[in-house]
Amino acid sequence: MASPLQDRAFHVQTFGCQMNKHDTERIVGMLESLGAHEVSTVEGSEIIIFMTCCVREAADVRLHGQVASLKNIPLPPDSPLPKRLVAIGGCIGQRDGEKLHEALPHVDVVFGTHNLGSLPALLSAAIEERAFQVEVLDSSTGFPTDLPTAREHAFAAWLPIAIGCDNFCTYCIVPHVRGREKSRPLEAIVEEAEGYVAAGVKEITLLGQNVNSYGRDLYGEPRFADVLDAIDATGIERLRFATSHPKDLSDAVIDRIARLRSVQPSLHLPVQSGSDAILRAMNRRYDSTRYKALVASLREACPDIALSTDVIVGFPGETEEDFRATYDLIDEVGYNQVFTFIYSKREGTPAATWDDPTPREVIQRRFDSLVDLVQKRAFEMNQAWKGREVSVLVEGTSKRDETVIAGRSPHNLTVHAPLPSNRTATDLVGRLVTVRVDEARTWYLQGDVVSIL
Repeated sequence: MASPLQDRAFHVQTFGCQMNKHDTERIVGMLESLGAHEVSTVEGSEIIIFMTCCVREAADVRLHGQVASLKNIPLPPDSPLPKRLVAIGGCIGQRDGEKLHEALPHVDVVFGTHNLGSLPALLSAAIEERAFQVEVLDSSTGFPTDLPTAREHAFAAWLPIAIGCDNFCTYCIVPHVRGREKSRPLEAIVEEAEGYVAAGVKEITLLGQNVNSYGRDLYGEPRFADVLDAIDATGIERLRFATSHPKDLSDAVIDRIARLRSVQPSLHLPVQSGSDAILRAMNRRYDSTRYKALVASLREACPDIALSTDVIVGFPGETEEDFRATYDLIDEVGYNQVFTFIYSKREGTPAATWDDPTPREVIQRRFDSLVDLVQKRAFEMNQAWKGREVSVLVEGTSKRDETVIAGRSPHNLTVHAPLPSNRTATDLVGRLVTVRVDEARTWYLQGDVVSIL
């Protein structure tokens, strides 16, 4: 008997972190295995799935707006369905469950972060029974890697090594919607990596809410350095990882970043604040002195490492002095990229109950001044690449010009170059090329291809 999903057209919209992007690849793999096919637009879809993030309030607002707008978009004329099915998963699905149907009555399916594999059955039931379906589990019994996948790029792969988080930062909802930290056995991670290498994948990105604490639940102590050793030994060309919590960044991991052939010289190391008082209030469990010592160790071991970070402005109780400490730390460290956010209250977190009398215009002023600094320092950092040759893994073409290829350097910098006259973009996607940089801008480097590997 054919699945109710046979021949149905689906579209997935993904918000938030890399783990959500990986979950989306699993959803595509599951639905395609049942005969459904992915389409690139909402208008062409019969089923639309939102993979959501609830880390910031803007994500909730965006989701509600986009779901509400679907009522005005007709189904494809040849669809046998009475209406477009709308499914909401990810962190908002996990957090709100059935309440989403109360707020958005035309939603047909809600599923959580712990039951990704239930989505095909929930969609099938919604089609056959024409009734709302919801399943949100409190914990998971397996990993998303047990499910079929359809990778976005043949040359790159996400590889989760752990799910969940045990840190409970006072502003963060993730432990409440992703659950406690659960590590995969090292053997399973290596087996998956070996499969990717055999399939021709050039770059693997290891995923975890805190990769540095990998294995503590399985082995009694973190073993992330062992993961890096084992994946490097598979022969993968490029190895990256995210996210790296400063409190658990060990000397052994710093050594692997500097020494292992495949580990790329870039690191995302979220600082969140430069104020020790705010870091304590956030429950980050390091101070600014410790953080700057880690940066010094990283640069001693790997002098040209590219660093990126996250910063929250306007955390409850932040004073002008606290903000100045953050501003000065960002200026002192010198990041290639900084993701700046104004604090967003998340119901269910301790910080959401704290009052803050700071006027919004003061917080906005601080934020704007920090963004100005970030752009200035990123531009300065990138000037060091002018005149140098960099290896680039080509990911596609520039969004603005299809005659310009775009990819990333080992330092995770975006690089643009005109398409060589005797090549097409299709020829080069997934290939490594060497680009001589002749221009360095704030957010990308630009140059010419001098060789193709």
